[in-house]
Amino acid sequence: MKTTRLYLVRHGATQLTAEDRFSGSAGVDLSTEGRAQVQHLAERLATEPIAAVYCSPLGRTVETAEILARPHSLPLVMRDGLREISHGRWEGLTRREVEGRFCDEYLSWEADPFTFAPEGGESGVAVLARALPVVRDIVIAHAGQNVLVVSHKATLRLLLSSLLGFDARGYRDRLDQSPACLNVLDFKDPVRARLMLFNDVSHYQGRPRRSEGNLSKWWDPSTAAPTPDGKTQPQ
Repeated sequence: MKTTRLYLVRHGATQLTAEDRFSGSAGVDLSTEGRAQVQHLAERLATEPIAAVYCSPLGRTVETAEILARPHSLPLVMRDGLREISHGRWEGLTRREVEGRFCDEYLSWEADPFTFAPEGGESGVAVLARALPVVRDIVIAHAGQNVLVVSHKATLRLLLSSLLGFDARGYRDRLDQSPACLNVLDFKDPVRARLMLFNDVSHYQGRPRRSEGNLSKWWDPSTAAPTPDGKTQPQ
């Protein structure tokens, strides 16, 4: 049986990406750099036989998908389940701002972002509950075809963790998704997937980026995290 191939793409860079802010459900456009990144990916995929293009309904993913779909003259299919995780009242804030304003909440989220959610936001479990059925439907609807799916950093890391059988509790610490990166998954059926390419940005960058400034204390041991009494402690 012919495999179904999904090209999983993160949207290009935005201004909030550069400022290292929480921008899950916030409406933000691609930056000039982000558009250039996506255009390079569009040129890379221009000759691939892509049957459909799916995307999150948020502006940065729609714009990314439009650029990628143009060489194939394909319409966009938007699915709400592919949108980014919502950070609730943290949206638009930097990590330091969140640490200062919502110390206890932030420490709980850092310890377990999979089951804990900030006020007004979503947990990783909630994201998978809406995103996995979308992927399953896409694989079933396009059996044996190649499909582009444009989503977001956290959503893609959670999907990859689940589909490949990783412990999703560590998705923030152990998996990265660069702006406009390409992942390739091949499916034999709706539940069995094989990773063929991960977080590839060779279309616009000569080498993988360093994992720095990714909103994860696990990668920032030199910084200090606040304790509930407002003091700091080394990580």
